[in-house]
Amino acid sequence: MELLDWIIIGVFLLTLIGIVYWVMRNKTGNTSDFFLSGRSETWITVGAAIFAANIGSEHLVGLAGAGAESGMAMAHWEMQGWMILILGWVFVPFYAHSKVFTMPEFLSRRFNQNASSTLSIITLISYVLTKVSVTAFTGGIFLETILGIDFWYGAIGLVLLTGIFSVLAGMKGIMVISVVQTPILIVGSLTILVLGLLKIGGGGILEGWQSTLQYIGENRHLIHADPSDPLYSKFPGVGVIFGAAIIGFWYWCTDQHIVQRVLAAKDLKNARRGTIFAGFLKILPVFMFLIPGMIAAALKAKGVDGFNFDSNDKAFGSMVINLLPMGIKGLVTVGFIAALVTSLAAHFNSSATLFTIDFYKIKHPKASEKRLVWVGRMATITVVFLGLIWIPIMRGIGNVLYEYLQNVQSLIAPAIAAVFVLGVFNKRITPKAGEWGLLIGFIVGMLRLTLLVFHKDIAPDSFLGGIIAINWLYFCIFLFLFTMAVMFVISYFTPKATEEQLKGITYFTQDKAQLAETRASWSTADIITSIVVVCICIAFYAYFW
Repeated sequence: MELLDWIIIGVFLLTLIGIVYWVMRNKTGNTSDFFLSGRSETWITVGAAIFAANIGSEHLVGLAGAGAESGMAMAHWEMQGWMILILGWVFVPFYAHSKVFTMPEFLSRRFNQNASSTLSIITLISYVLTKVSVTAFTGGIFLETILGIDFWYGAIGLVLLTGIFSVLAGMKGIMVISVVQTPILIVGSLTILVLGLLKIGGGGILEGWQSTLQYIGENRHLIHADPSDPLYSKFPGVGVIFGAAIIGFWYWCTDQHIVQRVLAAKDLKNARRGTIFAGFLKILPVFMFLIPGMIAAALKAKGVDGFNFDSNDKAFGSMVINLLPMGIKGLVTVGFIAALVTSLAAHFNSSATLFTIDFYKIKHPKASEKRLVWVGRMATITVVFLGLIWIPIMRGIGNVLYEYLQNVQSLIAPAIAAVFVLGVFNKRITPKAGEWGLLIGFIVGMLRLTLLVFHKDIAPDSFLGGIIAINWLYFCIFLFLFTMAVMFVISYFTPKATEEQLKGITYFTQDKAQLAETRASWSTADIITSIVVVCICIAFYAYFW
């Protein structure tokens, strides 16, 4: 990093201070502003915020590392622009009509308060143990690789900086920085892709692509159906498509930290168009991070100077250091740091929203708006503290970081996905079925996770050893179907929800006004652009199948 690069980074930090000052000066101090940016955002801001909330250090470090490690195998979790369309076209109308702040709040209206509290607890635990701590952990690695900052200073500094920003700026500040950093992040990453292809191709992009494909060999494929394939045991056949879809549905359509961005839209039209825009943006991460990771590994294999990284998690950082010129390196690094801040801030804000709306407000229904915002800020500080405590444990994850994240999420996602699917599309599912289906599915997933932690002490030929031996994607599919079956059985023996409770909150109980509002919110252009997103995803699968 040259002096000019450091100056650019300094300007970025001053910009953060400026955003905080602007938000604090124009704030109204109510919960809608702090948690949902006043429900006033346009589709461009919503789409950029969805993308920015998704792209964090697990992509800069983990996804690029996965590309260096196993080629295209993890692309299933990134080529999911079509899944964001399901959020916009199918689920957003129900969330918008119910006027909720959080996903647990939606479950409380569809099922009962116990279902809501269960989801809140599950989500908060998953944020602290995976999203917050992993983002900080991988951010520390990235900053150490790029800026030479000691891992601990980088990780702790990133968490503290983002925590302060989240507490003071709230959702409005996160939305603003999302719009600023998204184009820098995209242009910078794609520049690295092109320069990497030129480097390995001896000056030619197509030659570089062919060299990369030649290096990764069979790992260029998305589907590994041959049992003799080394990746078959992890990503067996088409099972990976269904497993990735279940995890993707949970993340894109029901996870608080994504859906909260959509709920900040000023109306249904902007919410849906924001998801369509995000669907286009979500096509890019494979080219922004996964393929550059593959190129970095290929350059390392060729013995190119500067690409002697000792861990695949440093693959993307090596591309930034060795390929970008002075000035551009600083600008792109700013985009990456902004991505880390935005993603982490999104987790902090969502955690604060969950605690404030789903726990504190229920216990203190007469609390003032000012008091609720204060509680939200205190909740943010608590999550920051817990995330810092958990970072040392994350240091043992190593080169399989991104795969680890998806593995853990495969145990959390199925139960939540099943509850939302049946809750919205089947009005016969009872409140108790939603409550117990969510709880039982989560417990089964956590039992599997516990067995994985202690797998060295379990005999492979035992019953528990057999459970461990089940492929993680097949287990994900099984848990999804098992949770659904549990809900159907419980619904047979428990009282149904009243028509008043279900009104407007399931697919078959919308009133005419709601249907008319939904229909008025989309146009032919929305349909055409959505079809384009789907076609691009299909073309990608056809090429890399």
